[in-house]
Amino acid sequence: MIKIKESDLQLIKGEGRLHYPDECCGLLIGKKENNYNVVVKVIPTINDWENQRYFLREIMDKPDLGKQENFAIAPKTMLQIQKEVRGKNLDIIGIYHSHPNHPAIPSEFDRAIAWEGYSYIIMSVVEKQVEKLFCWQLDEDRRFQEENIIIY
Repeated sequence: MIKIKESDLQLIKGEGRLHYPDECCGLLIGKKENNYNVVVKVIPTINDWENQRYFLREIMDKPDLGKQENFAIAPKTMLQIQKEVRGKNLDIIGIYHSHPNHPAIPSEFDRAIAWEGYSYIIMSVVEKQVEKLFCWQLDEDRRFQEENIIIY
């Protein structure tokens, strides 16, 4: 399960609308409490697909159609943010991204790059409107299971 503030969900949805028709992405910062990933901060990031596509091409499950159907967070960004939040006893606990004009379910590419234990918020954005938003977590068999979202 994931616990997140309504204001953070609104920030995520705003990013989806702002970047449409491209995919947006960002990091979920927080901590694990019991069986929950508790989000305390959302950090939007740049969709660095143009610079990362060559490293990720071999695991793609579809043709490379650019940022409208793919996202990547630069490793340098991940490391920098990880260092910053660890100093505050927090961690990267997940990633969010949008699926413009597609369902809010993980793609095979999403599965290929996912890390066990992370929460993945995916939203479907159609004509700049967020249609659906779900959270997913990869299980030990590398299959996504839907996570309950608890708003606090």
